[in-house]
Amino acid sequence: MRTLRRRFLPLLAVVMLLCAAMTVPALAAGEDPTELAGTKYIECPDCGTSGVVLSGEGEAVPCETCADSGYVGYVESPSPFYNTFWSLIPPIIAIALALITKEVYSSLFLGILVGGLLYSSFAFEATILHVFNDGIVASVTDSYNMGILIFLIILGSMVCLMNKAGGSAAFGRWAKDHIKSRVGAQLASVLLGVLIFIDDYFNCLTVGSVMRPITDKHNISRAKLAYIIDATAAPICIIAPISSWAAAVAGFAEDGQGFNLFLRAIPYNYYALLTIVMMVGMILMKAEFGPMAKYEKNAIEKGDLFSGSNPYAGAEDDAPEDKGRVLDLVLPVVVLIICCVIGMIYSGGFFDGEGFITAFSNSDASVGLMLGSAFALVFTLVYYLIRRSMSFKEMMGCIPEGFKAMVPAIMILTFAWSLKNMTDSLGAKFFVRDFVRTSASGLQMILPLIVFAIGCLLAFATGTSWGTFGILIPIVQNVFSMDNPMAIVCISACMAGAVCGDHCSPISDTTIMASAGAQCDHVNHVSTQLPYAITCAVVSGVTYLIAGILVSMGAPGLLGLPIGIVLMIGALFVIRSKNPGAN
Repeated sequence: MRTLRRRFLPLLAVVMLLCAAMTVPALAAGEDPTELAGTKYIECPDCGTSGVVLSGEGEAVPCETCADSGYVGYVESPSPFYNTFWSLIPPIIAIALALITKEVYSSLFLGILVGGLLYSSFAFEATILHVFNDGIVASVTDSYNMGILIFLIILGSMVCLMNKAGGSAAFGRWAKDHIKSRVGAQLASVLLGVLIFIDDYFNCLTVGSVMRPITDKHNISRAKLAYIIDATAAPICIIAPISSWAAAVAGFAEDGQGFNLFLRAIPYNYYALLTIVMMVGMILMKAEFGPMAKYEKNAIEKGDLFSGSNPYAGAEDDAPEDKGRVLDLVLPVVVLIICCVIGMIYSGGFFDGEGFITAFSNSDASVGLMLGSAFALVFTLVYYLIRRSMSFKEMMGCIPEGFKAMVPAIMILTFAWSLKNMTDSLGAKFFVRDFVRTSASGLQMILPLIVFAIGCLLAFATGTSWGTFGILIPIVQNVFSMDNPMAIVCISACMAGAVCGDHCSPISDTTIMASAGAQCDHVNHVSTQLPYAITCAVVSGVTYLIAGILVSMGAPGLLGLPIGIVLMIGALFVIRSKNPGAN
Protein backbone atom coordinates (compact mmCIF):
# COMPACT_ATOMS: atom_id res chain seq x y z
CA MET A 1 0.00 0.00 0.00
CA ARG A 2 2.82 2.41 0.86
CA THR A 3 4.53 1.62 -2.42
CA LEU A 4 1.32 2.39 -4.31
CA ARG A 5 0.95 5.69 -2.51
CA ARG A 6 4.53 6.71 -3.25
CA ARG A 7 3.95 5.81 -6.87
CA PHE A 8 0.60 7.45 -7.55
CA LEU A 9 0.21 10.31 -5.07
CA PRO A 10 2.86 12.46 -6.81
CA LEU A 11 0.93 11.95 -10.06
CA LEU A 12 -2.29 12.98 -8.31
CA ALA A 13 -0.58 16.08 -6.93
CA VAL A 14 0.59 17.10 -10.41
CA VAL A 15 -2.92 16.64 -11.81
CA MET A 16 -4.42 18.80 -9.06
CA LEU A 17 -1.80 21.50 -9.57
CA LEU A 18 -2.53 21.57 -13.30
CA CYS A 19 -6.23 21.85 -12.56
CA ALA A 20 -5.60 24.69 -10.13
CA ALA A 21 -3.50 26.47 -12.75
CA MET A 22 -6.57 26.65 -14.94
CA THR A 23 -8.36 29.07 -12.62
CA VAL A 24 -7.72 32.14 -14.76
CA PRO A 25 -10.26 34.44 -16.45
CA ALA A 26 -11.05 34.03 -20.15
CA LEU A 27 -12.52 36.13 -22.93
CA ALA A 28 -16.27 36.08 -23.33
CA ALA A 29 -17.52 34.72 -26.65
CA GLY A 30 -20.94 35.09 -28.20
CA GLU A 31 -24.41 35.82 -26.79
CA ASP A 32 -25.12 32.24 -25.78
CA PRO A 33 -24.75 32.35 -21.97
CA THR A 34 -22.92 29.02 -21.96
CA GLU A 35 -20.24 30.70 -24.10
CA LEU A 36 -19.53 33.34 -21.45
CA ALA A 37 -16.27 33.05 -19.51
CA GLY A 38 -16.97 31.58 -16.09
CA THR A 39 -20.52 30.72 -17.16
CA LYS A 40 -22.96 29.42 -14.55
CA TYR A 41 -25.78 28.80 -17.01
CA ILE A 42 -27.31 25.44 -17.91
CA GLU A 43 -30.21 24.45 -20.14
CA CYS A 44 -33.63 25.16 -18.71
CA PRO A 45 -35.00 21.83 -17.42
CA ASP A 46 -38.51 22.67 -18.63
CA CYS A 47 -38.11 24.23 -22.08
CA GLY A 48 -34.61 22.99 -23.00
CA THR A 49 -33.14 26.27 -24.41
CA SER A 50 -36.18 26.86 -26.62
CA GLY A 51 -38.33 28.99 -24.34
CA VAL A 52 -42.02 29.25 -25.16
CA VAL A 53 -42.85 29.95 -28.80
CA LEU A 54 -45.83 32.30 -29.29
CA SER A 55 -47.94 31.18 -32.22
CA GLY A 56 -49.04 34.74 -33.01
CA GLU A 57 -45.76 36.60 -33.03
CA GLY A 58 -43.55 33.57 -33.64
CA GLU A 59 -40.83 34.58 -31.21
CA ALA A 60 -39.51 32.74 -28.18
CA VAL A 61 -40.03 34.09 -24.67
CA PRO A 62 -38.85 32.62 -21.36
CA CYS A 63 -40.96 29.94 -19.75
CA GLU A 64 -41.90 30.19 -16.08
CA THR A 65 -38.73 28.39 -15.01
CA CYS A 66 -36.25 30.60 -16.90
CA ALA A 67 -38.23 33.85 -16.70
CA ASP A 68 -35.91 35.37 -14.08
CA SER A 69 -32.62 34.20 -15.56
CA GLY A 70 -32.21 36.91 -18.20
CA TYR A 71 -31.69 34.38 -21.02
CA VAL A 72 -34.42 32.52 -22.88
CA GLY A 73 -34.10 28.78 -22.28
CA TYR A 74 -31.32 28.98 -19.69
CA VAL A 75 -31.14 29.06 -15.90
CA GLU A 76 -28.26 29.35 -13.46
CA SER A 77 -26.83 26.11 -12.17
CA PRO A 78 -28.02 25.22 -8.66
CA SER A 79 -24.44 24.28 -7.75
CA PRO A 80 -21.98 26.91 -6.50
CA PHE A 81 -19.20 24.56 -7.69
CA TYR A 82 -20.30 24.72 -11.34
CA ASN A 83 -17.48 25.64 -13.77
CA THR A 84 -14.80 25.71 -11.06
CA PHE A 85 -11.80 23.58 -10.15
CA TRP A 86 -14.14 21.57 -7.92
CA SER A 87 -15.86 20.15 -11.01
CA LEU A 88 -12.77 17.95 -11.55
CA ILE A 89 -12.66 16.67 -7.97
CA PRO A 90 -15.07 13.67 -8.49
CA PRO A 91 -12.96 11.97 -11.20
CA ILE A 92 -9.72 12.81 -9.35
CA ILE A 93 -11.08 11.10 -6.23
CA ALA A 94 -12.33 8.07 -8.19
CA ILE A 95 -9.03 7.64 -10.04
CA ALA A 96 -6.88 8.12 -6.93
CA LEU A 97 -8.91 5.63 -4.88
CA ALA A 98 -8.89 3.06 -7.70
CA LEU A 99 -5.10 3.24 -8.02
CA ILE A 100 -4.46 3.20 -4.25
CA THR A 101 -7.05 0.62 -3.13
CA LYS A 102 -7.07 -1.47 -6.36
CA GLU A 103 -10.87 -1.73 -5.95
CA VAL A 104 -12.62 -0.08 -8.86
CA TYR A 105 -16.35 -0.42 -8.13
CA SER A 106 -16.39 1.37 -4.77
CA SER A 107 -13.89 3.96 -6.01
CA LEU A 108 -16.08 4.89 -8.97
CA PHE A 109 -19.20 5.01 -6.83
CA LEU A 110 -17.52 7.28 -4.27
CA GLY A 111 -16.50 9.60 -7.12
CA ILE A 112 -20.12 9.64 -8.32
CA LEU A 113 -21.31 10.35 -4.78
CA VAL A 114 -18.90 13.27 -4.38
CA GLY A 115 -20.18 14.68 -7.68
CA GLY A 116 -23.74 14.43 -6.40
CA LEU A 117 -22.81 16.16 -3.14
CA LEU A 118 -21.11 19.05 -4.94
CA TYR A 119 -24.00 19.48 -7.38
CA SER A 120 -26.64 19.56 -4.64
CA SER A 121 -24.57 21.64 -2.19
CA PHE A 122 -24.49 18.66 0.20
CA ALA A 123 -28.28 18.35 0.50
CA PHE A 124 -29.12 14.70 1.28
CA GLU A 125 -32.28 14.17 -0.80
CA ALA A 126 -31.02 16.16 -3.81
CA THR A 127 -27.72 14.22 -3.74
CA ILE A 128 -29.46 10.84 -3.82
CA LEU A 129 -31.80 11.90 -6.63
CA HIS A 130 -28.97 13.37 -8.70
CA VAL A 131 -26.71 10.33 -8.24
CA PHE A 132 -29.35 7.79 -9.22
CA ASN A 133 -31.72 9.67 -11.57
CA ASP A 134 -29.25 11.92 -13.39
CA GLY A 135 -26.26 9.62 -12.99
CA ILE A 136 -26.78 5.87 -12.98
CA VAL A 137 -30.30 5.66 -14.45
CA ALA A 138 -29.58 8.28 -17.11
CA SER A 139 -26.42 6.44 -18.19
CA VAL A 140 -28.12 3.06 -18.68
CA THR A 141 -31.23 4.51 -20.35
CA ASP A 142 -29.23 6.56 -22.86
CA SER A 143 -29.83 5.00 -26.28
CA TYR A 144 -26.17 5.16 -27.32
CA ASN A 145 -24.96 3.56 -24.09
CA MET A 146 -27.65 0.88 -24.26
CA GLY A 147 -26.56 -0.05 -27.78
CA ILE A 148 -22.98 -0.52 -26.54
CA LEU A 149 -24.19 -2.69 -23.65
CA ILE A 150 -26.21 -4.88 -26.03
CA PHE A 151 -23.14 -5.19 -28.26
CA LEU A 152 -21.12 -6.29 -25.22
CA ILE A 153 -23.67 -8.92 -24.23
CA ILE A 154 -23.94 -10.33 -27.77
CA LEU A 155 -20.17 -10.45 -28.14
CA GLY A 156 -19.85 -12.23 -24.79
CA SER A 157 -22.40 -14.77 -25.97
CA MET A 158 -20.54 -15.30 -29.24
CA VAL A 159 -17.27 -15.86 -27.37
CA CYS A 160 -19.00 -18.44 -25.18
CA LEU A 161 -20.40 -20.16 -28.28
CA MET A 162 -16.99 -20.23 -29.98
CA ASN A 163 -15.42 -21.72 -26.85
CA LYS A 164 -18.16 -24.34 -26.48
CA ALA A 165 -17.95 -25.30 -30.16
CA GLY A 166 -14.21 -25.83 -29.85
CA GLY A 167 -13.24 -23.00 -32.21
CA SER A 168 -10.97 -21.29 -29.69
CA ALA A 169 -9.24 -24.57 -28.80
CA ALA A 170 -8.77 -25.42 -32.49
CA PHE A 171 -7.31 -22.00 -33.20
CA GLY A 172 -5.00 -22.45 -30.23
CA ARG A 173 -3.77 -25.77 -31.65
CA TRP A 174 -3.19 -24.15 -35.04
CA ALA A 175 -1.34 -21.24 -33.46
CA LYS A 176 0.81 -23.61 -31.41
CA ASP A 177 2.05 -25.15 -34.66
CA HIS A 178 2.53 -21.86 -36.52
CA ILE A 179 3.42 -19.28 -33.84
CA LYS A 180 6.59 -20.56 -32.22
CA SER A 181 7.62 -17.78 -29.82
CA ARG A 182 6.37 -15.21 -27.33
CA VAL A 183 7.50 -12.45 -29.69
CA GLY A 184 5.49 -14.01 -32.52
CA ALA A 185 2.37 -14.29 -30.36
CA GLN A 186 2.63 -10.65 -29.31
CA LEU A 187 3.24 -9.44 -32.87
CA ALA A 188 0.26 -11.51 -34.06
CA SER A 189 -1.88 -9.74 -31.45
CA VAL A 190 -0.59 -6.37 -32.66
CA LEU A 191 -1.28 -7.26 -36.30
CA LEU A 192 -4.85 -8.34 -35.53
CA GLY A 193 -5.41 -5.15 -33.55
CA VAL A 194 -4.18 -3.06 -36.48
CA LEU A 195 -6.42 -4.94 -38.93
CA ILE A 196 -9.54 -4.36 -36.80
CA PHE A 197 -9.49 -0.57 -37.06
CA ILE A 198 -13.22 -0.02 -37.45
CA ASP A 199 -14.03 0.71 -33.80
CA ASP A 200 -12.15 0.58 -30.52
CA TYR A 201 -14.86 -1.33 -28.61
CA PHE A 202 -15.03 -3.93 -31.35
CA ASN A 203 -11.24 -4.05 -31.52
CA CYS A 204 -10.76 -4.65 -27.78
CA LEU A 205 -13.21 -7.50 -27.41
CA THR A 206 -12.49 -9.25 -30.72
CA VAL A 207 -8.68 -9.20 -30.37
CA GLY A 208 -8.98 -10.40 -26.78
CA SER A 209 -11.31 -13.25 -27.66
CA VAL A 210 -9.16 -14.48 -30.55
CA MET A 211 -5.69 -14.03 -29.03
CA ARG A 212 -6.21 -15.14 -25.41
CA PRO A 213 -5.67 -18.87 -26.15
CA ILE A 214 -2.50 -18.07 -28.12
CA THR A 215 -0.92 -15.71 -25.61
CA ASP A 216 -1.84 -18.06 -22.76
CA LYS A 217 0.03 -20.94 -24.43
CA HIS A 218 3.14 -18.77 -24.71
CA ASN A 219 2.94 -17.60 -21.08
CA ILE A 220 2.23 -13.97 -21.89
CA SER A 221 0.62 -12.27 -18.91
CA ARG A 222 -2.95 -11.06 -19.25
CA ALA A 223 -1.73 -7.59 -18.24
CA LYS A 224 0.60 -7.53 -21.27
CA LEU A 225 -2.19 -8.74 -23.56
CA ALA A 226 -4.47 -6.01 -22.17
CA TYR A 227 -1.78 -3.41 -22.93
CA ILE A 228 -1.39 -4.65 -26.52
CA ILE A 229 -5.17 -4.60 -26.98
CA ASP A 230 -5.47 -1.09 -25.52
CA ALA A 231 -2.51 0.21 -27.54
CA THR A 232 -4.01 -1.07 -30.81
CA ALA A 233 -7.53 0.19 -30.08
CA ALA A 234 -7.86 3.97 -29.77
CA PRO A 235 -4.35 4.76 -31.14
CA ILE A 236 -5.15 2.80 -34.32
CA CYS A 237 -8.71 4.07 -34.68
CA ILE A 238 -7.59 7.71 -34.37
CA ILE A 239 -5.31 7.38 -37.41
CA ALA A 240 -7.67 5.19 -39.50
CA PRO A 241 -9.75 7.26 -41.96
CA ILE A 242 -12.48 4.59 -42.01
CA SER A 243 -13.39 4.25 -38.35
CA SER A 244 -15.96 5.42 -35.85
CA TRP A 245 -13.33 7.81 -34.45
CA ALA A 246 -12.86 9.51 -37.82
CA ALA A 247 -16.62 9.93 -37.90
CA ALA A 248 -16.56 11.50 -34.42
CA VAL A 249 -13.83 13.99 -35.31
CA ALA A 250 -15.61 14.88 -38.55
CA GLY A 251 -18.79 15.51 -36.56
CA PHE A 252 -17.11 17.75 -33.97
CA ALA A 253 -15.28 19.96 -36.49
CA GLU A 254 -17.08 23.02 -37.82
CA ASP A 255 -17.87 24.13 -41.38
CA GLY A 256 -18.17 20.56 -42.70
CA GLN A 257 -14.41 20.14 -43.10
CA GLY A 258 -13.95 17.52 -40.39
CA PHE A 259 -12.94 14.58 -42.57
CA ASN A 260 -10.41 16.67 -44.48
CA LEU A 261 -8.96 17.89 -41.18
CA PHE A 262 -8.76 14.32 -39.90
CA LEU A 263 -6.72 13.20 -42.93
CA ARG A 264 -4.36 16.19 -42.73
CA ALA A 265 -3.83 15.66 -39.00
CA ILE A 266 -2.73 11.98 -39.18
CA PRO A 267 1.05 12.64 -39.63
CA TYR A 268 0.98 14.96 -36.59
CA ASN A 269 -0.85 12.56 -34.29
CA TYR A 270 2.34 11.81 -32.42
CA TYR A 271 0.94 9.94 -29.43
CA ALA A 272 -0.92 7.40 -31.58
CA LEU A 273 1.98 6.86 -33.97
CA LEU A 274 4.64 6.72 -31.25
CA THR A 275 2.54 4.30 -29.21
CA ILE A 276 2.72 1.85 -32.11
CA VAL A 277 6.50 2.41 -32.43
CA MET A 278 6.95 1.89 -28.68
CA MET A 279 4.78 -1.22 -28.52
CA VAL A 280 6.46 -2.99 -31.45
CA GLY A 281 9.91 -1.86 -30.32
CA MET A 282 9.43 -3.22 -26.81
CA ILE A 283 8.22 -6.57 -28.16
CA LEU A 284 11.20 -6.96 -30.51
CA MET A 285 13.71 -5.73 -27.92
CA LYS A 286 12.09 -7.83 -25.16
CA ALA A 287 12.11 -4.81 -22.88
CA GLU A 288 9.71 -4.40 -19.96
CA PHE A 289 9.77 -1.99 -17.04
CA GLY A 290 7.64 -0.92 -14.12
CA PRO A 291 4.97 -3.26 -12.72
CA MET A 292 4.64 -4.99 -16.11
CA ALA A 293 8.12 -6.48 -15.72
CA LYS A 294 6.96 -8.34 -12.59
CA TYR A 295 3.81 -9.63 -14.30
CA GLU A 296 5.77 -10.87 -17.29
CA LYS A 297 8.42 -12.48 -15.08
CA ASN A 298 5.73 -14.36 -13.14
CA ALA A 299 4.12 -15.50 -16.40
CA ILE A 300 7.42 -16.77 -17.85
CA GLU A 301 8.91 -18.38 -14.75
CA LYS A 302 5.81 -19.56 -12.87
CA GLY A 303 3.13 -19.76 -15.55
CA ASP A 304 1.10 -17.27 -13.47
CA LEU A 305 -0.72 -15.19 -16.08
CA PHE A 306 -2.54 -12.98 -13.57
CA SER A 307 -0.14 -12.26 -10.67
CA GLY A 308 -3.20 -11.57 -8.60
CA SER A 309 -6.97 -11.83 -8.82
CA ASN A 310 -8.85 -12.95 -11.91
CA PRO A 311 -12.38 -11.47 -11.93
CA TYR A 312 -13.26 -13.65 -14.93
CA ALA A 313 -12.30 -16.96 -13.31
CA GLY A 314 -14.67 -19.68 -14.43
CA ALA A 315 -16.14 -17.55 -17.20
CA GLU A 316 -14.58 -19.61 -19.99
CA ASP A 317 -15.83 -23.10 -20.61
CA ASP A 318 -13.52 -24.49 -23.27
CA ALA A 319 -14.44 -27.52 -25.30
CA PRO A 320 -12.28 -30.68 -25.27
CA GLU A 321 -8.94 -30.24 -27.00
CA ASP A 322 -9.88 -32.48 -29.95
CA LYS A 323 -13.20 -30.75 -30.67
CA GLY A 324 -13.82 -28.07 -33.25
CA ARG A 325 -12.07 -26.61 -36.29
CA VAL A 326 -10.25 -23.33 -36.88
CA LEU A 327 -13.14 -22.30 -39.14
CA ASP A 328 -15.46 -22.47 -36.11
CA LEU A 329 -13.64 -19.42 -34.75
CA VAL A 330 -12.52 -17.62 -37.88
CA LEU A 331 -15.82 -17.68 -39.79
CA PRO A 332 -17.98 -16.14 -37.00
CA VAL A 333 -15.32 -13.46 -36.42
CA VAL A 334 -15.12 -12.61 -40.14
CA VAL A 335 -18.92 -12.49 -40.39
CA LEU A 336 -18.98 -10.29 -37.27
CA ILE A 337 -16.54 -7.83 -38.86
CA ILE A 338 -18.50 -7.73 -42.13
CA CYS A 339 -21.85 -7.33 -40.37
CA CYS A 340 -20.53 -4.56 -38.13
CA VAL A 341 -19.11 -2.65 -41.10
CA ILE A 342 -22.45 -3.00 -42.91
CA GLY A 343 -24.27 -1.95 -39.73
CA MET A 344 -22.17 1.19 -39.40
CA ILE A 345 -22.59 2.33 -43.01
CA TYR A 346 -26.31 1.51 -42.71
CA SER A 347 -26.58 3.83 -39.71
CA GLY A 348 -24.79 6.50 -41.78
CA GLY A 349 -27.31 6.33 -44.65
CA PHE A 350 -25.31 4.27 -47.16
CA PHE A 351 -28.42 2.41 -48.33
CA ASP A 352 -30.27 5.71 -48.72
CA GLY A 353 -27.82 6.94 -51.34
CA GLU A 354 -24.89 8.31 -49.32
CA GLY A 355 -21.34 7.47 -50.42
CA PHE A 356 -19.28 4.96 -48.44
CA ILE A 357 -16.96 7.57 -46.87
CA THR A 358 -19.85 9.92 -46.10
CA ALA A 359 -21.86 7.10 -44.58
CA PHE A 360 -18.94 6.15 -42.34
CA SER A 361 -18.50 9.79 -41.34
CA ASN A 362 -22.17 9.98 -40.37
CA SER A 363 -22.36 6.53 -38.79
CA ASP A 364 -23.61 5.80 -35.29
CA ALA A 365 -21.19 3.27 -33.77
CA SER A 366 -23.71 2.19 -31.16
CA VAL A 367 -26.41 1.35 -33.71
CA GLY A 368 -23.99 -0.17 -36.22
CA LEU A 369 -22.24 -2.44 -33.74
CA MET A 370 -25.49 -3.49 -32.08
CA LEU A 371 -27.20 -4.44 -35.37
CA GLY A 372 -24.08 -5.99 -36.86
CA SER A 373 -23.40 -8.17 -33.82
CA ALA A 374 -27.04 -9.26 -33.69
CA PHE A 375 -26.94 -10.54 -37.28
CA ALA A 376 -23.55 -12.17 -36.63
CA LEU A 377 -24.99 -13.97 -33.59
CA VAL A 378 -27.86 -15.35 -35.67
CA PHE A 379 -25.40 -16.54 -38.31
CA THR A 380 -23.21 -18.20 -35.65
CA LEU A 381 -26.18 -20.05 -34.15
CA VAL A 382 -27.30 -21.32 -37.57
CA TYR A 383 -23.73 -22.25 -38.55
CA TYR A 384 -23.10 -24.28 -35.38
CA LEU A 385 -26.51 -25.92 -35.74
CA ILE A 386 -25.66 -27.03 -39.28
CA ARG A 387 -22.21 -28.17 -38.15
CA ARG A 388 -23.80 -30.02 -35.21
CA SER A 389 -21.14 -28.53 -32.96
CA MET A 390 -23.58 -28.58 -30.04
CA SER A 391 -27.26 -29.00 -29.35
CA PHE A 392 -29.74 -26.14 -29.60
CA LYS A 393 -30.22 -26.25 -25.82
CA GLU A 394 -26.46 -25.91 -25.26
CA MET A 395 -26.33 -22.95 -27.64
CA MET A 396 -29.15 -21.19 -25.81
CA GLY A 397 -27.31 -21.82 -22.55
CA CYS A 398 -24.36 -19.87 -23.92
CA ILE A 399 -26.44 -16.67 -24.16
CA PRO A 400 -26.76 -16.05 -20.39
CA GLU A 401 -23.26 -17.44 -19.83
CA GLY A 402 -21.88 -14.80 -22.19
CA PHE A 403 -23.93 -12.16 -20.40
CA LYS A 404 -22.43 -13.21 -17.06
CA ALA A 405 -18.90 -13.05 -18.49
CA MET A 406 -19.46 -9.39 -19.39
CA VAL A 407 -20.98 -8.31 -16.05
CA PRO A 408 -17.68 -6.87 -14.68
CA ALA A 409 -17.20 -4.73 -17.79
CA ILE A 410 -20.85 -3.65 -17.80
CA MET A 411 -20.70 -2.56 -14.15
CA ILE A 412 -17.52 -0.55 -14.62
CA LEU A 413 -18.85 1.05 -17.82
CA THR A 414 -22.11 2.03 -16.12
CA PHE A 415 -20.27 3.64 -13.21
CA ALA A 416 -17.81 5.38 -15.58
CA TRP A 417 -20.68 6.82 -17.64
CA SER A 418 -22.40 7.93 -14.43
CA LEU A 419 -19.23 9.68 -13.27
CA LYS A 420 -19.07 11.50 -16.61
CA ASN A 421 -22.65 12.65 -16.05
CA MET A 422 -21.54 14.08 -12.71
CA THR A 423 -18.65 16.05 -14.24
CA ASP A 424 -20.93 17.29 -17.02
CA SER A 425 -23.49 18.51 -14.50
CA LEU A 426 -20.72 20.43 -12.71
CA GLY A 427 -19.56 22.17 -15.92
CA ALA A 428 -16.05 20.68 -16.07
CA LYS A 429 -15.87 21.15 -19.86
CA PHE A 430 -16.51 24.90 -19.57
CA PHE A 431 -13.80 25.20 -16.94
CA VAL A 432 -11.24 23.62 -19.26
CA ARG A 433 -12.54 25.52 -22.30
CA ASP A 434 -11.98 28.90 -20.67
CA PHE A 435 -8.40 28.02 -19.86
CA VAL A 436 -7.66 26.98 -23.45
CA ARG A 437 -9.08 30.22 -24.80
CA THR A 438 -6.94 32.25 -22.44
CA SER A 439 -3.79 30.28 -23.23
CA ALA A 440 -4.19 30.74 -26.98
CA SER A 441 -3.01 34.35 -27.03
CA GLY A 442 0.74 34.97 -27.05
CA LEU A 443 1.76 31.30 -26.70
CA GLN A 444 1.49 30.05 -30.25
CA MET A 445 4.95 28.47 -30.33
CA ILE A 446 4.15 26.17 -27.39
CA LEU A 447 0.39 26.00 -27.98
CA PRO A 448 0.51 22.45 -29.46
CA LEU A 449 2.16 21.25 -26.24
CA ILE A 450 -0.41 23.14 -24.13
CA VAL A 451 -3.33 21.71 -26.11
CA PHE A 452 -1.85 18.22 -25.87
CA ALA A 453 -1.40 18.53 -22.09
CA ILE A 454 -4.93 19.86 -21.56
CA GLY A 455 -6.37 17.12 -23.78
CA CYS A 456 -4.52 14.52 -21.68
CA LEU A 457 -5.77 16.03 -18.44
CA LEU A 458 -9.38 16.39 -19.57
CA ALA A 459 -9.63 12.89 -21.06
CA PHE A 460 -7.88 11.39 -18.01
CA ALA A 461 -10.27 13.09 -15.61
CA THR A 462 -13.47 12.42 -17.56
CA GLY A 463 -12.56 9.09 -19.19
CA THR A 464 -13.82 10.18 -22.60
CA SER A 465 -11.84 10.92 -25.76
CA TRP A 466 -14.83 11.95 -27.81
CA GLY A 467 -15.98 14.46 -25.20
CA THR A 468 -12.49 15.97 -25.26
CA PHE A 469 -12.65 16.25 -29.07
CA GLY A 470 -15.99 18.02 -28.76
CA ILE A 471 -14.56 20.62 -26.39
CA LEU A 472 -11.12 21.32 -27.86
CA ILE A 473 -11.45 20.98 -31.65
CA PRO A 474 -14.04 23.79 -32.10
CA ILE A 475 -11.93 26.02 -29.83
CA VAL A 476 -8.80 25.50 -31.96
CA GLN A 477 -10.85 26.21 -35.08
CA ASN A 478 -11.95 29.50 -33.54
CA VAL A 479 -8.37 30.44 -32.61
CA PHE A 480 -6.75 29.68 -35.98
CA SER A 481 -7.62 29.84 -39.63
CA MET A 482 -7.45 26.32 -41.03
CA ASP A 483 -4.97 27.64 -43.63
CA ASN A 484 -2.48 28.21 -40.81
CA PRO A 485 -0.07 25.23 -40.50
CA MET A 486 -0.18 25.64 -36.71
CA ALA A 487 -3.91 24.87 -36.78
CA ILE A 488 -3.38 21.33 -38.10
CA VAL A 489 -0.68 20.65 -35.50
CA CYS A 490 -3.03 21.86 -32.73
CA ILE A 491 -5.98 19.84 -34.09
CA SER A 492 -3.72 16.77 -33.98
CA ALA A 493 -2.63 17.71 -30.47
CA CYS A 494 -6.33 17.72 -29.45
CA MET A 495 -6.80 14.19 -30.76
CA ALA A 496 -3.47 12.90 -29.45
CA GLY A 497 -4.06 14.35 -25.99
CA ALA A 498 -7.56 12.88 -25.87
CA VAL A 499 -6.25 9.42 -26.81
CA CYS A 500 -3.39 9.70 -24.30
CA GLY A 501 -5.67 10.67 -21.42
CA ASP A 502 -8.14 7.99 -22.44
CA HIS A 503 -5.29 5.46 -22.56
CA CYS A 504 -4.16 6.36 -19.01
CA SER A 505 -7.54 6.74 -17.34
CA PRO A 506 -8.98 3.85 -15.31
CA ILE A 507 -12.50 5.21 -15.94
CA SER A 508 -12.10 5.23 -19.73
CA ASP A 509 -14.51 2.92 -21.52
CA THR A 510 -11.75 1.79 -23.92
CA THR A 511 -9.47 0.90 -21.00
CA ILE A 512 -12.33 -1.01 -19.42
CA MET A 513 -12.99 -2.83 -22.70
CA ALA A 514 -9.31 -3.79 -23.00
CA SER A 515 -9.45 -5.32 -19.51
CA ALA A 516 -12.59 -7.21 -20.48
CA GLY A 517 -11.10 -8.37 -23.78
CA ALA A 518 -7.99 -9.75 -22.07
CA GLN A 519 -10.09 -10.95 -19.11
CA CYS A 520 -7.60 -9.18 -16.85
CA ASP A 521 -8.17 -7.45 -13.52
CA HIS A 522 -8.94 -3.85 -14.44
CA VAL A 523 -6.76 -2.10 -11.86
CA ASN A 524 -3.86 -4.43 -12.71
CA HIS A 525 -4.20 -3.41 -16.34
CA VAL A 526 -4.22 0.29 -15.46
CA SER A 527 -1.26 0.11 -13.07
CA THR A 528 0.90 -1.87 -15.54
CA GLN A 529 -0.03 0.23 -18.57
CA LEU A 530 0.35 3.65 -16.92
CA PRO A 531 4.19 3.81 -16.97
CA TYR A 532 4.19 2.85 -20.65
CA ALA A 533 1.57 5.45 -21.56
CA ILE A 534 3.31 8.19 -19.54
CA THR A 535 6.64 7.42 -21.24
CA CYS A 536 5.04 7.77 -24.65
CA ALA A 537 3.19 10.91 -23.52
CA VAL A 538 6.46 12.58 -22.45
CA VAL A 539 8.12 11.83 -25.79
CA SER A 540 4.98 13.01 -27.62
CA GLY A 541 4.92 16.24 -25.60
CA VAL A 542 8.55 16.98 -26.48
CA THR A 543 7.75 16.25 -30.13
CA TYR A 544 4.79 18.68 -30.08
CA LEU A 545 7.07 21.34 -28.59
CA ILE A 546 9.57 20.75 -31.41
CA ALA A 547 6.81 20.79 -34.05
CA GLY A 548 5.43 24.07 -32.66
CA ILE A 549 8.88 25.68 -32.83
CA LEU A 550 9.44 24.37 -36.37
CA VAL A 551 6.10 25.67 -37.66
CA SER A 552 6.51 29.06 -35.96
CA MET A 553 9.89 29.41 -37.70
CA GLY A 554 8.41 28.52 -41.09
CA ALA A 555 9.96 25.04 -41.27
CA PRO A 556 7.88 21.98 -42.32
CA GLY A 557 5.98 20.62 -39.34
CA LEU A 558 6.21 17.12 -40.83
CA LEU A 559 9.81 16.98 -39.59
CA GLY A 560 8.40 16.47 -36.09
CA LEU A 561 7.40 12.84 -36.77
CA PRO A 562 10.85 11.44 -37.67
CA ILE A 563 12.35 13.39 -34.77
CA GLY A 564 9.73 11.86 -32.43
CA ILE A 565 10.44 8.34 -33.74
CA VAL A 566 14.17 8.80 -33.11
CA LEU A 567 13.44 10.08 -29.58
CA MET A 568 11.15 7.10 -28.88
CA ILE A 569 13.65 4.52 -30.13
CA GLY A 570 16.35 6.22 -28.06
CA ALA A 571 14.11 6.07 -25.00
CA LEU A 572 13.54 2.35 -25.60
CA PHE A 573 17.29 1.70 -25.73
CA VAL A 574 17.71 3.55 -22.43
CA ILE A 575 14.86 1.53 -20.88
CA ARG A 576 16.37 -1.71 -22.19
CA SER A 577 19.79 -0.88 -20.77
CA LYS A 578 18.31 -0.16 -17.34
CA ASN A 579 16.14 -3.30 -17.35
CA PRO A 580 18.29 -6.11 -18.78
CA GLY A 581 16.57 -9.45 -19.06
CA ALA A 582 13.18 -7.97 -18.11
CA ASN A 583 11.42 -10.23 -20.56
